[in-house]
This record gives sequence, structure tokens and C-alpha cells, in this order.
Amino acid sequence: MARPDRALVDDGLVLLEYLGEAHRLVDVGSGAGLPGLPIKIARPDLDVTLIESDQAKAAFLVHACAALGLEHVEVVARRAEEAGHDPRLREAFDVAVARALAPLPVLVELCLPLVRVGGRLLAQKTQAEDPARPRRPRPGPPARSSSSKSCGRRPSSIRAEPGCPLADRCRNP
Repeated sequence: MARPDRALVDDGLVLLEYLGEAHRLVDVGSGAGLPGLPIKIARPDLDVTLIESDQAKAAFLVHACAALGLEHVEVVARRAEEAGHDPRLREAFDVAVARALAPLPVLVELCLPLVRVGGRLLAQKTQAEDPARPRRPRPGPPARSSSSKSCGRRPSSIRAEPGCPLADRCRNP
């Protein structure tokens, strides 16, 4: 089995300090198991669920967990949208983690159904994806008129926890 880039592993381990007293963690869009597997190795007390829709990647995750001798790890080979509707998984986790999965508004819609009330979503985004950074307009079709309609699925109650180092970037009402 090839070794992952050490920087990618270290990026995942940065999340350890934000897990608190979590017992159940879900890694959404786990891919090659980052950040879920390094977190599990560092915190063997956690029950970890890896959600990966790609069947080949999910099979790799099963193999990797067996090769590493990891216990209390479940691989769910389903799309996150489907997993969020499964009563066994819905609101079942203390923490959801995701790395490079989707733009933040989409990521929130995919992950939050899996997190219990009072739980946490730890989303790893690049500086280019930082929602607080001003965006340069992209060339493209003209802007829609003010009569265009929204789908109305935008989360309305996202708040930063007290003491969160990123609280200044959230829009707390």
C-alpha cells in the first residue's frame, strides 16, 4: 500500500483539537480516507464512519482499514445525499469532517443532516475557497434579473460556536 503525502495526513490531524469529547465521527466524501483514517489512528476511541460514493474507493477503504487493523470503522458506499436520509445515519454523529468535497453551501447541505443537534461540522477548505475572501467576477453570462427565484434551500441557522477561531468569518445573527 502506498504511503499518503505527509502534509495531507498532517492537515487532517489539525482537526484533532476541535473534536472535543466526540464519540462518533463521519468523514463525508472520504476518498482515500483523509482525514478520517489518520484521525481514527490518532483517536482509537472514536467510532468512525467513512462515506464514499465511488465503489472502488469504498473498496479501498475497507481494505485499508483491514490492513491497518482498525476496529469500529464503517465504510458506507453511498452518496452523502442518500446517507443523510438513512435513519441509522441521520443526526447520528458528534462531528462531521470533509476535505475538498464541495463548495461550502453544498457541503453544509450534505453534512449537517448527519450531525446531531449541538454537533460540529469541520470543513477543510483552501484559501481560494475561503468564503470571507472577496471574489473576482468571472466572465460569463450576464447576471440574472431581480425577478429570478431562489431554490430556498440555503441554511438559515449556521452559527459559530463560542471560542471558535473562525467565528469572525461566520455571519452570526
